[in-house]
Amino acid sequence: MRRRDFIAAIGSAAAWPVAAHAQKPERVRRIGVLMNLSAGDPEAQTRIAAFMQGLQELGWAVGRNLRVDYRWGGDPDRYRIGAEELVALAPDLVLASTTPALAAARLATRTIPIVFVNVVDPVGAGFVESLAQPGGNTTGFTLFEYGTTGKLLELLKQVAPSVARIAVLQNPSEPSVRGQLDALKAGAASFGVSLSLIDARDTVETEHALAAFAGSAKGGLIVLASGLGKHRDLFIALAARHSLPAVYPFPYYVSAGGLICYGPDSVDQYRRAAGYVDRILKGGVPGNLPVQMPIKYSLTTNLKTAKALGLTIPEEVIE
Repeated sequence: MRRRDFIAAIGSAAAWPVAAHAQKPERVRRIGVLMNLSAGDPEAQTRIAAFMQGLQELGWAVGRNLRVDYRWGGDPDRYRIGAEELVALAPDLVLASTTPALAAARLATRTIPIVFVNVVDPVGAGFVESLAQPGGNTTGFTLFEYGTTGKLLELLKQVAPSVARIAVLQNPSEPSVRGQLDALKAGAASFGVSLSLIDARDTVETEHALAAFAGSAKGGLIVLASGLGKHRDLFIALAARHSLPAVYPFPYYVSAGGLICYGPDSVDQYRRAAGYVDRILKGGVPGNLPVQMPIKYSLTTNLKTAKALGLTIPEEVIE
């Protein structure tokens, strides 16, 4: 073999490992997602789509370098079972949606990183040490500050000034309820209204309690952010049936026919959560990533529902 050919052959052989390395498929990372809504819920699909879009923009693609497993909540047993099943799959990370899902995920693992979304009070519930330094294996996106709950009462009085009695639908097992109720009670005195608390976990009892409440005049309704979104169609229907002006904590209530809402953009949190997932999959430590507050709030009104209730929405509310 001539010297020139020999050198060329050596050069080609040296390139083989490089070529083989370039053709090696990417490592597939696995994410478990524990949702609070059912798989067929349009709001759940909207949230998942925002999360997946965020991941795609950061270079993650299902089937190439990412696998995603889903479990759907709704009651304590389903959250617990879903969390245990996801952890058994040994994912690189778990995304937990709302407080019940996060509670179940943390019971299932204290080592697998957890990113949460739509959790109202992660410090008060004991999920993280502080917003600035969460510690442990958990971080994410808290839903809102308690002070915004007072805005619900203010809005209700703006759109329905005659309201003097307010039924408050809440889930008393949700850790954040106390802070929300404190904010409402602080405003109730200044607005001259009384509050009637209704445990809305049992839909039959909720129907009976609201029917009894609506038997007297000048009533209104406030739904707290306490894991009750799966019952939103029922709450909206009951408000319409009893002609109760109602204020809700999230825009998807208004999209489903509710009167008015003021609250954070919950879908935006899923899009932002993709950034934390990306950082953790690339080596970031959850406990060192600060819990983030909402950056988008929306005031949404359903004028069709207002008309059905005989209400005129003030221009400052619509704008």
